[in-house]
Amino acid sequence: MLEYDIKVLLAFGETISGNEELYAWLLNNDYKELAALSASLRGSQEAFDWLMSNGFPHLAALDSAIDSKPEAYKWLIENGFSLLVTFADACNHKEDAIKWLEDNKLQIFLLLAIKINGFRDNQVFDYHKIHF
Repeated sequence: MLEYDIKVLLAFGETISGNEELYAWLLNNDYKELAALSASLRGSQEAFDWLMSNGFPHLAALDSAIDSKPEAYKWLIENGFSLLVTFADACNHKEDAIKWLEDNKLQIFLLLAIKINGFRDNQVFDYHKIHF
């Protein structure tokens, strides 16, 4: 995820909070994979499937690793996605991951972890709102 400009990652973070305007911006500006990741993090199976079938299995695995699915976590490790492993750990409140992101001046990922946790901690599942 280091390949994305910080402004794009900030926009992605806002979509996790439900900003539909920035979600549409991601979709319309060649960041469909980030829009799909946002939707998948918010419960869209369609978006998860899109990630898997359009060359972004690492982002689908990130979503699953954030949800503490060991097979996804293992897949990320085995396929060399160490930053995504650390990010998933930070999303799951693991202090060593949070410290590593801080030490490596990757505060954007700390901000994203806070956004993801804020969403997850306040989530009331409503399948009517899932879209991609």
